Amino acid sequence: MITRRGLLKHAALGAGAAALVGGPLAPSALALDDAQARDWLERWEKYILNAARSRYCDKETGEEIGWLISPFLSGFAHGYLATREAKWLDLLVDWADAWVKRGVREPDGFVGWPKGGTGGAYTRDFLTDSQLGEAMGLLPLVIAADAILKTPALAGKFKAKADEWLKLNEQTFAKWDSRGAWRQAKPGGLWVVPPFGIDQATGKWTEGYERRATDGFSHPANKQNLIACWLIALHDATKKPLYRERAEAWWQQMKARMRLREGDKFYVWNYWDPAGPWDYKPDGAPKHWVGVHPNGGYYAIDVEGIVAAYEHALVFTKEDIGRLIATNRDFMWDQQVQGAKFRRIDGGQPDKRWERTPGVLWAALTPYDETLRKVFEANHNPASWGGLSGTPRYLARRLAQQEGRKQ
Repeated sequence: MITRRGLLKHAALGAGAAALVGGPLAPSALALDDAQARDWLERWEKYILNAARSRYCDKETGEEIGWLISPFLSGFAHGYLATREAKWLDLLVDWADAWVKRGVREPDGFVGWPKGGTGGAYTRDFLTDSQLGEAMGLLPLVIAADAILKTPALAGKFKAKADEWLKLNEQTFAKWDSRGAWRQAKPGGLWVVPPFGIDQATGKWTEGYERRATDGFSHPANKQNLIACWLIALHDATKKPLYRERAEAWWQQMKARMRLREGDKFYVWNYWDPAGPWDYKPDGAPKHWVGVHPNGGYYAIDVEGIVAAYEHALVFTKEDIGRLIATNRDFMWDQQVQGAKFRRIDGGQPDKRWERTPGVLWAALTPYDETLRKVFEANHNPASWGGLSGTPRYLARRLAQQEGRKQ
Protein backbone atom coordinates (compact mmCIF):
# COMPACT_ATOMS: atom_id res chain seq x y z
CA MET A 1 0.00 0.00 0.00
CA ILE A 2 1.40 3.40 -0.99
CA THR A 3 1.27 5.82 1.94
CA ARG A 4 0.81 9.56 1.92
CA ARG A 5 4.29 9.99 3.39
CA GLY A 6 5.72 7.97 0.54
CA LEU A 7 3.98 10.15 -2.02
CA LEU A 8 5.20 13.47 -0.69
CA LYS A 9 8.81 12.94 -1.70
CA HIS A 10 7.60 12.99 -5.30
CA ALA A 11 5.55 16.16 -4.94
CA ALA A 12 7.84 18.25 -7.10
CA LEU A 13 7.12 16.02 -10.07
CA GLY A 14 3.53 15.02 -9.61
CA ALA A 15 1.30 17.45 -7.78
CA GLY A 16 -0.47 20.73 -8.30
CA ALA A 17 -1.16 22.93 -11.28
CA ALA A 18 -0.90 22.12 -14.93
CA ALA A 19 2.38 23.18 -16.50
CA LEU A 20 1.50 26.31 -18.43
CA VAL A 21 3.38 28.09 -21.16
CA GLY A 22 3.75 31.84 -21.23
CA GLY A 23 3.77 34.62 -18.67
CA PRO A 24 5.80 37.81 -18.31
CA LEU A 25 9.03 35.83 -17.85
CA ALA A 26 9.10 33.89 -21.09
CA PRO A 27 10.12 30.23 -20.73
CA SER A 28 12.92 28.97 -22.93
CA ALA A 29 12.80 25.84 -25.08
CA LEU A 30 13.27 22.48 -23.40
CA ALA A 31 16.58 20.75 -23.97
CA LEU A 32 14.99 17.29 -24.10
CA ASP A 33 15.67 15.81 -27.54
CA ASP A 34 13.20 13.73 -29.55
CA ALA A 35 14.82 10.39 -28.74
CA GLN A 36 14.77 11.04 -25.01
CA ALA A 37 11.19 12.28 -25.20
CA ARG A 38 10.12 9.08 -26.95
CA ASP A 39 11.97 7.01 -24.37
CA TRP A 40 10.28 8.87 -21.52
CA LEU A 41 6.87 8.43 -23.12
CA GLU A 42 7.34 4.70 -23.68
CA ARG A 43 8.55 4.09 -20.15
CA TRP A 44 5.81 6.25 -18.67
CA GLU A 45 3.06 4.51 -20.65
CA LYS A 46 4.19 1.06 -19.54
CA TYR A 47 4.38 2.19 -15.93
CA ILE A 48 1.05 4.00 -15.68
CA LEU A 49 -0.89 1.21 -17.37
CA ASN A 50 0.60 -1.34 -15.01
CA ALA A 51 0.11 0.86 -11.94
CA ALA A 52 -3.51 1.56 -12.94
CA ARG A 53 -4.32 -2.05 -12.09
CA SER A 54 -4.45 -0.82 -8.49
CA ARG A 55 -7.89 0.62 -9.31
CA TYR A 56 -7.72 3.15 -6.49
CA CYS A 57 -10.63 4.80 -8.27
CA ASP A 58 -12.89 1.96 -7.16
CA LYS A 59 -12.28 2.33 -3.43
CA GLU A 60 -10.54 5.47 -2.15
CA THR A 61 -12.39 8.34 -0.46
CA GLY A 62 -11.55 11.43 1.57
CA GLU A 63 -8.07 12.89 1.24
CA GLU A 64 -6.86 9.75 -0.53
CA ILE A 65 -8.80 10.93 -3.60
CA GLY A 66 -5.97 13.41 -3.89
CA TRP A 67 -2.98 11.29 -3.00
CA LEU A 68 -3.98 8.02 -4.70
CA ILE A 69 -6.58 8.73 -7.40
CA SER A 70 -5.54 12.13 -8.70
CA PRO A 71 -2.03 11.11 -9.91
CA PHE A 72 -3.70 8.75 -12.39
CA LEU A 73 -6.36 11.27 -13.41
CA SER A 74 -3.64 13.85 -13.97
CA GLY A 75 -1.50 11.33 -15.85
CA PHE A 76 -4.37 10.47 -18.20
CA ALA A 77 -5.39 14.10 -18.76
CA HIS A 78 -1.85 15.23 -19.48
CA GLY A 79 -1.22 12.03 -21.40
CA TYR A 80 -3.76 13.30 -23.90
CA LEU A 81 -2.16 16.76 -23.96
CA ALA A 82 1.27 15.21 -24.54
CA THR A 83 0.22 12.81 -27.31
CA ARG A 84 -3.16 14.01 -28.65
CA GLU A 85 -4.26 10.37 -28.40
CA ALA A 86 -7.87 9.97 -27.28
CA LYS A 87 -7.13 6.65 -25.56
CA TRP A 88 -5.93 8.65 -22.56
CA LEU A 89 -9.27 10.43 -22.36
CA ASP A 90 -10.99 7.04 -22.43
CA LEU A 91 -8.94 6.01 -19.41
CA LEU A 92 -9.68 9.31 -17.73
CA VAL A 93 -13.42 8.77 -18.20
CA ASP A 94 -13.14 5.24 -16.80
CA TRP A 95 -11.31 6.31 -13.64
CA ALA A 96 -13.37 9.47 -13.12
CA ASP A 97 -16.65 7.60 -13.47
CA ALA A 98 -15.52 4.92 -11.02
CA TRP A 99 -14.67 7.56 -8.43
CA VAL A 100 -17.53 9.99 -8.96
CA LYS A 101 -20.34 7.41 -8.96
CA ARG A 102 -19.41 6.40 -5.41
CA GLY A 103 -20.36 9.82 -4.05
CA VAL A 104 -23.06 9.96 -1.40
CA ARG A 105 -25.74 12.59 -0.75
CA GLU A 106 -24.94 14.40 2.49
CA PRO A 107 -27.21 16.26 4.97
CA ASP A 108 -27.04 19.57 3.08
CA GLY A 109 -27.83 17.91 -0.26
CA PHE A 110 -24.33 18.06 -1.70
CA VAL A 111 -22.43 14.98 -2.88
CA GLY A 112 -19.25 13.93 -1.14
CA TRP A 113 -16.87 11.05 -0.50
CA PRO A 114 -16.59 11.08 3.29
CA LYS A 115 -14.07 9.21 5.36
CA GLY A 116 -13.28 8.96 9.04
CA GLY A 117 -10.54 11.28 10.23
CA THR A 118 -9.93 12.94 6.87
CA GLY A 119 -8.90 16.13 8.65
CA GLY A 120 -6.52 14.31 10.98
CA ALA A 121 -6.94 14.43 14.76
CA TYR A 122 -9.19 17.46 14.41
CA THR A 123 -11.94 15.36 12.76
CA ARG A 124 -11.14 11.83 13.90
CA ASP A 125 -14.50 11.25 15.61
CA PHE A 126 -16.76 11.67 12.59
CA LEU A 127 -16.96 11.28 8.81
CA THR A 128 -15.82 14.18 6.68
CA ASP A 129 -15.19 15.08 3.09
CA SER A 130 -11.76 16.37 2.13
CA GLN A 131 -11.63 19.62 0.22
CA LEU A 132 -8.01 18.91 -0.64
CA GLY A 133 -8.74 15.44 -1.97
CA GLU A 134 -11.63 16.69 -4.06
CA ALA A 135 -9.68 19.67 -5.42
CA MET A 136 -6.79 17.41 -6.45
CA GLY A 137 -9.17 14.94 -8.08
CA LEU A 138 -11.15 17.60 -9.89
CA LEU A 139 -8.18 19.57 -11.22
CA PRO A 140 -7.31 17.13 -14.05
CA LEU A 141 -11.01 16.81 -14.91
CA VAL A 142 -11.38 20.55 -15.41
CA ILE A 143 -8.13 20.70 -17.42
CA ALA A 144 -9.37 17.88 -19.66
CA ALA A 145 -12.85 19.41 -19.96
CA ASP A 146 -11.35 22.70 -21.07
CA ALA A 147 -9.25 20.93 -23.72
CA ILE A 148 -12.21 18.87 -24.95
CA LEU A 149 -14.50 21.86 -25.31
CA LYS A 150 -11.84 23.69 -27.32
CA THR A 151 -11.28 20.74 -29.68
CA PRO A 152 -14.18 20.16 -32.11
CA ALA A 153 -12.90 16.71 -33.08
CA LEU A 154 -13.46 15.52 -29.51
CA ALA A 155 -16.94 16.97 -29.07
CA GLY A 156 -18.92 14.02 -30.41
CA LYS A 157 -17.50 11.52 -27.97
CA PHE A 158 -16.48 13.59 -24.97
CA LYS A 159 -18.46 16.86 -24.82
CA ALA A 160 -21.21 15.47 -22.58
CA LYS A 161 -18.59 14.18 -20.17
CA ALA A 162 -16.73 17.50 -20.21
CA ASP A 163 -19.97 19.33 -19.37
CA GLU A 164 -20.62 16.85 -16.56
CA TRP A 165 -17.15 17.40 -15.12
CA LEU A 166 -17.48 21.19 -15.15
CA LYS A 167 -20.85 20.93 -13.42
CA LEU A 168 -19.34 18.70 -10.73
CA ASN A 169 -16.46 21.14 -10.25
CA GLU A 170 -18.80 24.06 -9.75
CA GLN A 171 -21.08 22.12 -7.41
CA THR A 172 -18.10 21.10 -5.32
CA PHE A 173 -16.92 24.70 -5.02
CA ALA A 174 -20.44 25.69 -3.93
CA LYS A 175 -20.43 22.91 -1.34
CA TRP A 176 -17.31 24.12 0.43
CA ASP A 177 -18.33 27.75 0.14
CA SER A 178 -21.71 27.05 1.75
CA ARG A 179 -20.10 25.08 4.58
CA GLY A 180 -18.17 28.12 5.82
CA ALA A 181 -14.80 26.83 4.70
CA TRP A 182 -13.71 30.16 3.18
CA ARG A 183 -12.41 32.90 5.48
CA GLN A 184 -11.24 36.42 4.92
CA ALA A 185 -7.77 37.10 6.26
CA LYS A 186 -5.24 39.93 6.29
CA PRO A 187 -4.31 40.05 3.51
CA GLY A 188 -6.57 38.02 1.22
CA GLY A 189 -8.24 34.86 2.41
CA LEU A 190 -7.91 31.10 2.81
CA TRP A 191 -9.72 27.80 3.36
CA VAL A 192 -10.30 26.00 6.66
CA VAL A 193 -11.17 22.47 7.71
CA PRO A 194 -14.79 22.82 8.94
CA PRO A 195 -15.42 21.86 12.60
CA PHE A 196 -18.15 19.35 11.80
CA GLY A 197 -18.89 16.16 9.91
CA ILE A 198 -21.39 13.36 9.64
CA ASP A 199 -22.33 11.53 12.85
CA GLN A 200 -21.86 7.86 12.02
CA ALA A 201 -24.73 6.85 14.32
CA THR A 202 -27.39 9.30 13.12
CA GLY A 203 -26.26 10.25 9.62
CA LYS A 204 -26.71 13.93 10.55
CA TRP A 205 -24.24 16.75 11.09
CA THR A 206 -22.30 16.80 14.33
CA GLU A 207 -22.79 19.71 16.72
CA GLY A 208 -19.92 21.70 15.19
CA TYR A 209 -22.16 22.56 12.23
CA GLU A 210 -23.57 25.48 14.23
CA ARG A 211 -20.07 26.96 14.48
CA ARG A 212 -19.21 26.54 10.81
CA ALA A 213 -18.85 30.29 10.18
CA THR A 214 -16.49 30.97 13.07
CA ASP A 215 -14.63 27.77 14.01
CA GLY A 216 -12.30 25.51 12.04
CA PHE A 217 -8.64 25.00 11.33
CA SER A 218 -6.71 26.64 8.50
CA HIS A 219 -5.21 24.27 5.96
CA PRO A 220 -1.40 24.43 5.73
CA ALA A 221 0.13 26.30 2.82
CA ASN A 222 0.67 23.29 0.56
CA LYS A 223 -3.02 22.36 0.70
CA GLN A 224 -4.08 25.96 0.14
CA ASN A 225 -1.88 26.10 -2.96
CA LEU A 226 -3.31 22.89 -4.38
CA ILE A 227 -6.85 24.21 -3.87
CA ALA A 228 -5.87 27.52 -5.49
CA CYS A 229 -4.44 25.65 -8.50
CA TRP A 230 -7.80 23.92 -8.89
CA LEU A 231 -9.67 27.23 -8.70
CA ILE A 232 -7.50 29.02 -11.24
CA ALA A 233 -7.97 26.11 -13.66
CA LEU A 234 -11.72 26.31 -13.06
CA HIS A 235 -11.58 30.00 -13.93
CA ASP A 236 -9.61 29.21 -17.08
CA ALA A 237 -12.38 26.85 -18.18
CA THR A 238 -15.45 28.86 -17.11
CA LYS A 239 -14.17 32.47 -17.09
CA LYS A 240 -16.18 33.08 -13.91
CA PRO A 241 -14.38 35.76 -11.87
CA LEU A 242 -15.10 34.33 -8.41
CA TYR A 243 -12.75 31.38 -8.87
CA ARG A 244 -9.88 33.66 -9.89
CA GLU A 245 -10.65 36.04 -7.03
CA ARG A 246 -10.49 33.27 -4.45
CA ALA A 247 -7.22 31.92 -5.83
CA GLU A 248 -5.77 35.42 -5.88
CA ALA A 249 -6.85 36.04 -2.28
CA TRP A 250 -4.98 32.95 -1.10
CA TRP A 251 -1.87 33.92 -3.05
CA GLN A 252 -1.98 37.35 -1.38
CA GLN A 253 -1.92 35.55 1.96
CA MET A 254 0.84 33.23 0.73
CA LYS A 255 3.11 36.06 -0.36
CA ALA A 256 2.61 37.85 2.96
CA ARG A 257 3.96 34.76 4.74
CA MET A 258 7.18 34.57 2.72
CA ARG A 259 10.28 36.05 4.33
CA LEU A 260 13.52 37.17 2.69
CA ARG A 261 16.87 36.06 4.04
CA GLU A 262 20.60 36.46 3.35
CA GLY A 263 20.50 39.94 1.94
CA ASP A 264 17.10 39.48 0.30
CA LYS A 265 18.46 36.77 -1.99
CA PHE A 266 16.41 33.79 -0.82
CA TYR A 267 12.90 33.01 0.35
CA VAL A 268 11.75 30.98 3.35
CA TRP A 269 8.28 30.39 4.80
CA ASN A 270 6.47 28.24 7.33
CA TYR A 271 4.44 25.13 6.65
CA TRP A 272 1.53 26.57 8.62
CA ASP A 273 0.68 29.93 10.15
CA PRO A 274 -2.39 30.95 12.15
CA ALA A 275 -4.66 33.13 10.04
CA GLY A 276 -7.47 34.11 12.40
CA PRO A 277 -9.10 33.50 15.80
CA TRP A 278 -10.26 30.06 14.68
CA ASP A 279 -6.62 28.90 14.65
CA TYR A 280 -6.12 29.39 18.40
CA LYS A 281 -7.07 27.27 21.40
CA PRO A 282 -9.03 28.77 24.30
CA ASP A 283 -5.76 29.34 26.17
CA GLY A 284 -4.38 31.42 23.29
CA ALA A 285 -1.95 28.82 21.97
CA PRO A 286 -2.01 28.08 18.22
CA LYS A 287 -3.70 24.83 17.20
CA HIS A 288 -0.59 23.72 15.26
CA TRP A 289 3.16 24.18 15.52
CA VAL A 290 4.62 27.05 13.50
CA GLY A 291 7.84 26.63 11.54
CA VAL A 292 9.60 25.16 8.51
CA HIS A 293 8.52 21.61 7.70
CA PRO A 294 11.35 19.06 7.38
CA ASN A 295 9.74 17.40 4.35
CA GLY A 296 10.85 19.27 1.25
CA GLY A 297 7.96 17.95 -0.83
CA TYR A 298 5.55 20.39 0.79
CA TYR A 299 7.58 23.33 -0.49
CA ALA A 300 7.63 22.00 -4.03
CA ILE A 301 3.82 22.03 -3.92
CA ASP A 302 3.85 25.63 -2.69
CA VAL A 303 6.07 26.63 -5.59
CA GLU A 304 3.65 24.93 -8.01
CA GLY A 305 0.99 27.29 -6.71
CA ILE A 306 3.21 30.36 -6.85
CA VAL A 307 4.20 29.63 -10.46
CA ALA A 308 0.54 29.10 -11.39
CA ALA A 309 -0.23 32.51 -9.87
CA TYR A 310 2.65 34.13 -11.75
CA GLU A 311 1.59 32.60 -15.04
CA HIS A 312 -1.87 34.09 -14.52
CA ALA A 313 -0.39 37.54 -13.70
CA LEU A 314 -1.55 37.29 -10.09
CA VAL A 315 0.34 38.57 -7.01
CA PHE A 316 3.80 37.18 -7.78
CA THR A 317 6.33 38.98 -9.95
CA LYS A 318 9.32 38.18 -12.11
CA GLU A 319 11.48 39.21 -9.15
CA ASP A 320 9.70 36.66 -6.92
CA ILE A 321 10.31 33.89 -9.43
CA GLY A 322 13.97 34.90 -9.64
CA ARG A 323 14.35 34.68 -5.86
CA LEU A 324 12.68 31.28 -5.78
CA ILE A 325 15.07 30.08 -8.50
CA ALA A 326 17.98 31.40 -6.46
CA THR A 327 16.69 29.68 -3.32
CA ASN A 328 16.36 26.29 -5.00
CA ARG A 329 19.42 26.51 -7.28
CA ASP A 330 21.95 28.57 -5.36
CA PHE A 331 21.11 27.73 -1.74
CA MET A 332 19.35 24.34 -1.59
CA TRP A 333 21.02 22.42 -4.45
CA ASP A 334 24.31 20.55 -3.91
CA GLN A 335 25.55 21.65 -7.38
CA GLN A 336 25.66 18.06 -8.70
CA VAL A 337 23.58 17.57 -11.85
CA GLN A 338 23.50 13.77 -11.78
CA GLY A 339 22.15 12.47 -8.50
CA ALA A 340 21.28 16.00 -7.40
CA LYS A 341 20.38 16.54 -3.76
CA PHE A 342 18.72 19.48 -2.04
CA ARG A 343 18.86 20.69 1.54
CA ARG A 344 16.09 22.26 3.59
CA ILE A 345 14.77 25.64 2.57
CA ASP A 346 16.12 27.09 5.85
CA GLY A 347 19.35 25.08 5.87
CA GLY A 348 18.28 23.16 8.97
CA GLN A 349 19.24 19.61 9.87
CA PRO A 350 17.35 16.81 8.07
CA ASP A 351 14.68 14.95 10.00
CA LYS A 352 15.20 11.18 10.07
CA ARG A 353 11.65 10.69 8.78
CA TRP A 354 12.55 12.54 5.58
CA GLU A 355 16.31 12.28 5.55
CA ARG A 356 16.33 11.73 1.78
CA THR A 357 14.05 14.66 0.95
CA PRO A 358 14.80 17.57 3.29
CA GLY A 359 14.59 19.60 0.09
CA VAL A 360 13.67 18.68 -3.48
CA LEU A 361 13.95 20.15 -6.93
CA TRP A 362 11.22 22.73 -7.50
CA ALA A 363 10.19 21.40 -10.89
CA ALA A 364 7.65 24.16 -11.46
CA LEU A 365 10.58 26.54 -11.99
CA THR A 366 12.18 24.51 -14.79
CA PRO A 367 10.53 26.54 -17.56
CA TYR A 368 12.36 29.60 -16.24
CA ASP A 369 15.85 28.38 -15.42
CA GLU A 370 18.16 26.36 -17.64
CA THR A 371 20.16 24.88 -14.77
CA LEU A 372 17.14 23.56 -12.89
CA ARG A 373 15.79 22.21 -16.16
CA LYS A 374 19.02 20.29 -16.77
CA VAL A 375 18.86 18.88 -13.26
CA PHE A 376 15.29 17.76 -13.81
CA GLU A 377 16.01 16.08 -17.14
CA ALA A 378 19.11 14.35 -15.75
CA ASN A 379 17.28 12.88 -12.75
CA HIS A 380 13.66 12.40 -13.72
CA ASN A 381 12.40 8.82 -13.77
CA PRO A 382 9.33 8.59 -16.04
CA ALA A 383 8.55 5.09 -14.76
CA SER A 384 7.88 6.18 -11.18
CA TRP A 385 5.05 7.33 -8.97
CA GLY A 386 6.11 10.95 -9.40
CA GLY A 387 6.31 10.36 -13.14
CA LEU A 388 2.63 9.37 -13.40
CA SER A 389 1.65 12.97 -13.96
CA GLY A 390 5.04 14.69 -14.01
CA THR A 391 6.16 12.99 -17.21
CA PRO A 392 3.20 13.81 -19.48
CA ARG A 393 2.97 17.33 -18.06
CA TYR A 394 6.56 18.00 -19.02
CA LEU A 395 6.13 16.41 -22.44
CA ALA A 396 2.87 18.30 -23.02
CA ARG A 397 4.68 21.58 -22.51
CA ARG A 398 7.40 20.44 -24.90
CA LEU A 399 4.78 19.56 -27.53
CA ALA A 400 3.04 22.90 -27.07
CA GLN A 401 6.33 24.69 -27.63
CA GLN A 402 7.01 22.69 -30.80
CA GLU A 403 3.53 23.43 -32.16
CA GLY A 404 3.94 27.09 -31.29
CA ARG A 405 7.16 27.32 -33.30
CA LYS A 406 5.43 25.81 -36.34
CA GLN A 407 2.67 28.42 -36.34
